[in-house]
Amino acid sequence: MHLIVLENEVTFSRGGQELNLFEICRGLSQRGHNISVIYLKLGNLIEQYQEFCDCLVKVNRYEFNRYKVAEILNFLPGIASIWNIPTRKDGVVFCNAYNSIFFGYVLSLIKNIPLVCYFQVPPSSKKVNYQKIIGFKNVKRFIAVSNQTKLNWVDFGIKEDAIDIVYNGTDIEKFKPSEKFFNLRKEWNIPENAKVISYVGRLDKEKGLETLIAACALLVKSGISAKLLIAGKPILHFAADGKENPEEGEKYKHSLKQLSKDLGIENYVDFLGHVSNTTSIYQVSDVTVLPSLWAEPFGRVIVESMACGTPVVASRVGGIPEILTGEFQSGLFEPGNERDLADTLIQTINWRYTDSELGERCREHILGKFTLDRMVDGIEKVLLKVALS
Repeated sequence: MHLIVLENEVTFSRGGQELNLFEICRGLSQRGHNISVIYLKLGNLIEQYQEFCDCLVKVNRYEFNRYKVAEILNFLPGIASIWNIPTRKDGVVFCNAYNSIFFGYVLSLIKNIPLVCYFQVPPSSKKVNYQKIIGFKNVKRFIAVSNQTKLNWVDFGIKEDAIDIVYNGTDIEKFKPSEKFFNLRKEWNIPENAKVISYVGRLDKEKGLETLIAACALLVKSGISAKLLIAGKPILHFAADGKENPEEGEKYKHSLKQLSKDLGIENYVDFLGHVSNTTSIYQVSDVTVLPSLWAEPFGRVIVESMACGTPVVASRVGGIPEILTGEFQSGLFEPGNERDLADTLIQTINWRYTDSELGERCREHILGKFTLDRMVDGIEKVLLKVALS
């Protein structure tokens, strides 16, 4: 099979959406499939893509405003570059985000190969332009990362039987428990009696970080020696013109630091910035928290942390309850409710002394349902069915 992938930015710095695609592409390549990538922005994964991709092509736009000549002229060179991408009869166009759906449709039309769209986020609006409408109508199959994300798109108007569900997976060799837990804590200068709570992800309003900081303050006031590690940087912050604005992101980060000061816990909260290898954060923690307010489609952080043997407390929202099943449902709390989050943390945070085998059960849960191989298996099955039909 020859997979032609459409990506926005080839990077691991923005979040799980881009990293998921990279792991899927690399996994399919290792199974003998050919991969070509079309992208909008250069990023820090480009060299790793070059190791296994047949072709990498940068384009300017995936769609355009038909009333703006400059945008049309900026779009056309990308269409011209399509001709240089070799294709086979078993080719498939794979859109990693629905903003590329129109370009994907044009590519599939020119190359006479089917189009598949990967839903890693819910629809942002009921309104779409005519280009996306054309693209959606010509997609052969859709893939969603959770049942909740599928339902979001069904509500949007996509036919239910056109969407397959393939859960995300994680690298169980990269994310695994530390064999020297106490030595690792010493390296991080963490006091022996401290209870470490971690957050890993982008610093954006919809992630519910204010709830987490407020809950941490409640723990400290209750007498628990809590340490909150926040790893990540602002990503989705925009100016009035709709363009991403790093300054707005920094203002938001500053507001979180100010909140920790206002609540009197600034000495209990460490902002680590972007951390490229998060394994040691999970390993050094007693619990990882995903306090999302929005309909989190899946939550890679959950499976990464649990693969490291660290339990997770997370909002009962989006696709999260599809991961925290069985006994792990006890880690769910009401989104935006710091009291509920604090109570849930109190029930969980002493697990090393009250239920020492919980870490092993966390990892077994991931090994059984959320590995990279299972994710690549699911994606490959759908793509092959489309390619050979």
